[in-house]
Amino acid sequence: MDATDAKLSFEAALAKLESIVESMESGEVPLAELLAKFEEGTKLLKNCESRLKDAELKIEQLKKQKDGSVAFEKFDAGREG
Repeated sequence: MDATDAKLSFEAALAKLESIVESMESGEVPLAELLAKFEEGTKLLKNCESRLKDAELKIEQLKKQKDGSVAFEKFDAGREG
Protein backbone atom coordinates (compact mmCIF):
# COMPACT_ATOMS: atom_id res chain seq x y z
CA MET A 1 0.00 0.00 0.00
CA ASP A 2 1.40 3.38 -0.90
CA ALA A 3 1.56 6.30 1.52
CA THR A 4 -1.43 8.03 -0.08
CA ASP A 5 -3.74 5.05 0.48
CA ALA A 6 -2.49 4.64 4.04
CA LYS A 7 -3.46 8.24 4.86
CA LEU A 8 -7.01 7.92 3.52
CA SER A 9 -9.81 7.86 6.06
CA PHE A 10 -11.84 4.67 6.22
CA GLU A 11 -14.74 6.37 4.48
CA ALA A 12 -12.55 7.77 1.69
CA ALA A 13 -10.85 4.41 1.15
CA LEU A 14 -14.23 2.65 1.03
CA ALA A 15 -15.63 5.19 -1.45
CA LYS A 16 -12.55 4.77 -3.65
CA LEU A 17 -12.88 0.99 -3.46
CA GLU A 18 -16.56 1.17 -4.41
CA SER A 19 -15.68 3.38 -7.38
CA ILE A 20 -13.07 0.87 -8.54
CA VAL A 21 -15.54 -2.01 -8.27
CA GLU A 22 -18.16 -0.10 -10.25
CA SER A 23 -15.68 0.68 -13.04
CA MET A 24 -14.52 -2.94 -13.14
CA GLU A 25 -18.11 -4.20 -13.29
CA SER A 26 -18.90 -1.91 -16.21
CA GLY A 27 -17.00 -4.24 -18.53
CA GLU A 28 -15.49 -1.30 -20.39
CA VAL A 29 -12.05 -1.41 -18.76
CA PRO A 30 -9.11 -2.77 -20.82
CA LEU A 31 -7.37 -5.81 -19.34
CA ALA A 32 -4.16 -3.98 -18.36
CA GLU A 33 -6.15 -1.29 -16.56
CA LEU A 34 -8.39 -3.94 -15.01
CA LEU A 35 -5.37 -5.64 -13.44
CA ALA A 36 -4.08 -2.31 -12.09
CA LYS A 37 -7.51 -1.52 -10.63
CA PHE A 38 -7.70 -4.98 -9.07
CA GLU A 39 -4.31 -4.45 -7.41
CA GLU A 40 -5.32 -1.00 -6.14
CA GLY A 41 -8.64 -2.38 -4.89
CA THR A 42 -6.89 -5.17 -3.02
CA LYS A 43 -4.66 -2.64 -1.23
CA LEU A 44 -7.66 -0.48 -0.35
CA LEU A 45 -9.54 -3.52 0.95
CA LYS A 46 -6.63 -4.44 3.23
CA ASN A 47 -6.54 -0.84 4.46
CA CYS A 48 -10.27 -0.91 5.26
CA GLU A 49 -10.04 -4.31 6.96
CA SER A 50 -7.14 -3.10 9.10
CA ARG A 51 -9.00 0.01 10.18
CA LEU A 52 -12.11 -2.01 11.02
CA LYS A 53 -10.05 -4.43 13.11
CA ASP A 54 -8.46 -1.52 14.97
CA ALA A 55 -11.91 -0.05 15.65
CA GLU A 56 -13.16 -3.42 16.87
CA LEU A 57 -10.25 -3.70 19.31
CA LYS A 58 -10.89 -0.20 20.64
CA ILE A 59 -14.57 -1.01 21.16
CA GLU A 60 -13.66 -4.20 23.04
CA GLN A 61 -11.34 -2.21 25.31
CA LEU A 62 -14.09 0.31 26.02
CA LYS A 63 -16.50 -2.46 26.98
CA LYS A 64 -14.27 -3.92 29.68
CA GLN A 65 -16.08 -4.46 32.92
CA LYS A 66 -14.90 -3.18 36.28
CA ASP A 67 -13.55 -6.62 37.19
CA GLY A 68 -11.38 -6.66 34.05
CA SER A 69 -13.53 -9.07 32.07
CA VAL A 70 -14.77 -8.13 28.63
CA ALA A 71 -18.46 -8.10 27.84
CA PHE A 72 -18.91 -9.00 24.20
CA GLU A 73 -22.11 -7.78 22.66
CA LYS A 74 -23.40 -8.32 19.16
CA PHE A 75 -22.97 -5.14 17.17
CA ASP A 76 -25.75 -4.26 14.75
CA ALA A 77 -24.43 -1.83 12.17
CA GLY A 78 -27.94 -1.16 10.94
CA ARG A 79 -27.13 -2.22 7.39
CA GLU A 80 -29.55 -4.28 5.41
CA GLY A 81 -27.96 -6.93 3.25
